[in-house]
Amino acid sequence: MSALGTIITAIVTPFDDAANVDEAAFVSLMRHLAANGSDGFVIAGSTGEGSTLDDDEHLALVELAVREKPAGTTVIANTGSNDTRHAIHLTEKSTELGVDGTLQAVGYYNRPNRRGIVQHYRTVAAATDRPIVLYNIPARTTIDMDNELLAELAQIDHVEAVKQANNANLALVDGLALYSGNDEVLGRTLDLGGAGGICVASHLVGNEMREMVDATPERRAEIDARLRPLFDVMGVTTNPIPVKAALELVGRPVGGLRLPMVEADDDERAQVRAVLVDLGLVS
Repeated sequence: MSALGTIITAIVTPFDDAANVDEAAFVSLMRHLAANGSDGFVIAGSTGEGSTLDDDEHLALVELAVREKPAGTTVIANTGSNDTRHAIHLTEKSTELGVDGTLQAVGYYNRPNRRGIVQHYRTVAAATDRPIVLYNIPARTTIDMDNELLAELAQIDHVEAVKQANNANLALVDGLALYSGNDEVLGRTLDLGGAGGICVASHLVGNEMREMVDATPERRAEIDARLRPLFDVMGVTTNPIPVKAALELVGRPVGGLRLPMVEADDDERAQVRAVLVDLGLVS
């Protein structure tokens, strides 16, 4: 198991009516999640709309999370960037603020080659003494870091885990704790001996997902089957649109989204609601 946690929620960033970060709502949500299955948080990731936070907002949110994190939980700051200098800046500042680790994706838009990826991670890793979680998500970065490359990156000091969001690559890699990057393969990840998941649906069913960690394979499969419709509907449109809609529907509103993200339309919202009703989360 990893010291970073097992069910790590990629927490949404609440906004107020003026689209400013709602710090009180963020702290309230973090405490609620900690009381309901989450033992870690990724701050300002893609679910947290980190790409539309400026650096001051981003680092203020990290500082708030570190200061207010519930006992027994961890804070992992998303400090990745397609500009290595920017990744170093965010990583250094987040380390100074006291994060437990950082999440690092590379490659989007500029698409570095393999040598560039390795050099990027070596350079960023030198900027921190905290664990680094690699993030392999070709759907967003356009680059797939295969398991051979991940094994090479695992040799870099402080690189300790991977959030694997390419289900075809899902496998243990020497030197890396394995986290599922897609909720629908949390069960498979745990069956393989992985550390857990960096999750979205845990905003809604964190206790059930936490139960999967220690469950027998048979019980784990039962929980997975029950939650599968929720995992699926969280992809009805681009994340985090569905989870923000779902949180509003269950009575924990977190505000809207920043453009270019837009709120769920009537059909998307109806699909989310139907699943929540079936799970007994909405009457």
